[in-house]
Amino acid sequence: MTEMTDYTYDAEQFKETFEREFTWIAGFMRNVRRFGKKTALIDPALSKSWTYEELNADSNRLAHALQKDGVGCGSVVMMQLFNSPQFCFGYLASHKIGAVCNPVNFQLSPGETAEIMEHNKPKVFLYDTDIMATACQALKISRHQPEIILAVRGVHGAALPEGHIDYETYVGGCPDREPETDFEPNIYRESLRLQTSGTTATPKGVPFNQINEVFSAHNLIIDLGLTSRDITMNLTPWFHRGGIHTTGPATIFYIGGTTVILRAFAPNPAVKYITEYQITYLTAVPAVLHLLCTALERYPADVSCLKGILSMGAPLEKEACIRFMRLLTPNIYNGYGTTESLCNLFLYPWDLPEMSGYTGRACVDDEVRIIKYYDDRRAEPEEVVAADGKEIGEVIIKCPAKSAYCYAGNPEVTKEKFYKGWLYTGDLGTWDAEHYVKIAGRKDDMIICMGENIYPARIEEVINRHPKVEECIVTSVSDKRKGEIVVAFVIPKDASLTISELVEYCGSSPHLSAYQVPKYYRLVDRLPQTATGKKQHYIARQQAQQDFEAGRMKRK
Repeated sequence: MTEMTDYTYDAEQFKETFEREFTWIAGFMRNVRRFGKKTALIDPALSKSWTYEELNADSNRLAHALQKDGVGCGSVVMMQLFNSPQFCFGYLASHKIGAVCNPVNFQLSPGETAEIMEHNKPKVFLYDTDIMATACQALKISRHQPEIILAVRGVHGAALPEGHIDYETYVGGCPDREPETDFEPNIYRESLRLQTSGTTATPKGVPFNQINEVFSAHNLIIDLGLTSRDITMNLTPWFHRGGIHTTGPATIFYIGGTTVILRAFAPNPAVKYITEYQITYLTAVPAVLHLLCTALERYPADVSCLKGILSMGAPLEKEACIRFMRLLTPNIYNGYGTTESLCNLFLYPWDLPEMSGYTGRACVDDEVRIIKYYDDRRAEPEEVVAADGKEIGEVIIKCPAKSAYCYAGNPEVTKEKFYKGWLYTGDLGTWDAEHYVKIAGRKDDMIICMGENIYPARIEEVINRHPKVEECIVTSVSDKRKGEIVVAFVIPKDASLTISELVEYCGSSPHLSAYQVPKYYRLVDRLPQTATGKKQHYIARQQAQQDFEAGRMKRK
């Protein structure tokens, strides 16, 4: 592609300034200068807070320590940390020295952690001592060994293995001035690498550049109406896109607001922090919001400080939405997106609760389409399905500001998922004449019974309406005659719930066709989910097949 030169004005200074200076870290440093004495970060567990100047100083100490050990431009800094001050220091220090911050799920198995380590080849590995066993086992089996292993002291202290360095010892004595660098900042430089949630496979590395981070912050600032006066708290981990880039550090530090650390979700402390710190915005998945509401029903508290809650990671059903609006705030937002693209569909308070069940309409800078779904080829972006709320197709997303349009070191999957500027999500859904989208499930989750395509999300919505049901996941088991048959795992809300009741309820539901009604059920205590609250249907399908063959799935 030839560079365009026929401008009607001299664009050189604009291009040079924009590409060099419109970076996320430049935005943060503006806040250090103009909001220096303002509180940026609060850690209730430590009864400690940081102003923007103090947060910058602690991040600089880590930056200097890393630079001294040769960590710099392009080095990967892998962090397996809970929400914590050190998470913020690592994120900021990486930005400052041109390194790539790579947060990963602290709930991963040693094998999964080792696989990510081998793929991303971090020079630095920071882990929390509360997951020391996982970290040590991952390091033992990984074919790649980080040069620097830092241990952040968790809730439970522990003696460190040989070669592991205590974080505080590592940064001790390092200066708090700005680190000197020998690279030219620009908007295309990779600054963050997240891992996909892994709902269908091993997590993939998703790179983000500086401009992706800026516009990710802008997305949430616009859609939620965030300002520098807001105080936020994530009820979800920061290691995923819906954590760090919603009301987490990436957006709040960019706008000059304040964020409160919740190391791990527990309902009662969460309510306490909301009231004590006058939280204005929360991000959570519906299951967590239900727990928060239950805590408020048992121990009422004044949470009128809440200006809004962003619900993500799972469909928002009408009764749940009404409950959240009654007990928490009338301003409920529902967001849909992916690790690769952040939020792309939104339901706003004025859409709810009437539009519950829908996923939303495209965000201001994004475009979302529902296109034909073929078994033997990929549909073109122009092959849209009817906007009638009935015809099901694949959800594709165009969000040029928030995606780098690739996976790190994975050209095969990049070619499969990104096409002509669109992300092919693998999610199936419908849209109506006003382009409100409703998700039906994933291509991978679709059940085919006697030639009929069955989408689990629709059946789950019906089962979850049962007054004795807390949550469910619908999947399938193989059947010689029908190909697949529908089954369901159900968490009871009421201990008196029986499988016979579920059989009767689903069999008589006007919302389910005969072929959609589950043929077998199992009552369980929990469902397979990612840390972001997304149901893992592929794991449920494996478990269902094992349970079916062992006789644990029941019909009455």
